[in-house]
Amino acid sequence: MRALLVVNPAATTTSARTRDVLIHALASEMKLEPVTTEYRGHARDLGRQAAESDDVDLVVALGGDGTVNEVVNGLLHAGPDPEHLPGLAVVPGGSTNVFARALGLPNDAVEATGALLDALREGSERTVGLGLSSGTPGTDDEAVPSRWFTFNAGLGFDAGVVGRVEQQRERGRKSTHALYVRQALRQFFGEAHRRQGTITLERPDAEPVTGLVLSIVSNTSPWTFLGNHPMYASPKASFDKGLDVLGLSRMTTAAVARYGTQLLTSSPERGPHGKHATSLHDLDQFTLHSKVPLPLQMDGDHLGLRTSVTFTGVRHALRVIV
Repeated sequence: MRALLVVNPAATTTSARTRDVLIHALASEMKLEPVTTEYRGHARDLGRQAAESDDVDLVVALGGDGTVNEVVNGLLHAGPDPEHLPGLAVVPGGSTNVFARALGLPNDAVEATGALLDALREGSERTVGLGLSSGTPGTDDEAVPSRWFTFNAGLGFDAGVVGRVEQQRERGRKSTHALYVRQALRQFFGEAHRRQGTITLERPDAEPVTGLVLSIVSNTSPWTFLGNHPMYASPKASFDKGLDVLGLSRMTTAAVARYGTQLLTSSPERGPHGKHATSLHDLDQFTLHSKVPLPLQMDGDHLGLRTSVTFTGVRHALRVIV
């Protein structure tokens, strides 16, 4: 097997020595070309080159969810074609690694490499669905390029938290779960529209849902992890179905305390619920409009401000080694 290994040298949980060990382990089982990313978007470019090449059977992403997202967007730049495009394998190296863990991989890079080698020997793989965002026709964001995401996206509050964390990381702070909690509190107290939301969710053949402050789009469950603790915003979300949405129409102190507690105690059977919570399951397509520009995030990557985003759930989009 011919494989391209995309290595993020800034991955927060793997040292240079550990990465060398992993590279040697993988190279013992396949014809491996390791490439270290050098700039933002480099992993996407490498994924695209692999998709356009006849010499690559597999792309292995060694890094966090951001690295995986870039590789996926490169592989699928011309659209999904699981039977002919290279497969994807993931070795987790970030602080959270939601996609890898949602696939059932160990969160430790060395153990995950062992699991990957076992899967390759056994020919174990699956085809997963992904989410696709695009600019909504007829809006100011119409020309925004489409982008794939593997496990979640968000317009509004949670994307604002992601943006704040990225700013802190650019100032040299380490990406820790405590950092996320602090920035979530700051985002809450700085949220101008927490009592009356500006987001409307529209979907075919259904009444619009209006006044949302927060909208979390899930392609799988758990939505994220706090340390080793899984959190289920949309417990029924699955790689085998369309997209799920959790929307909240109020974020007062009391509402945040209630829904925050529900999220922390959520389970595969039940997520956040109540009169200000809207949960939608297995959607093929929908659009989020906002009266004011709001931050957008995908797979934990802040993408700037948007007023309208159309989401599509694409089944059987990518072949993954697990």
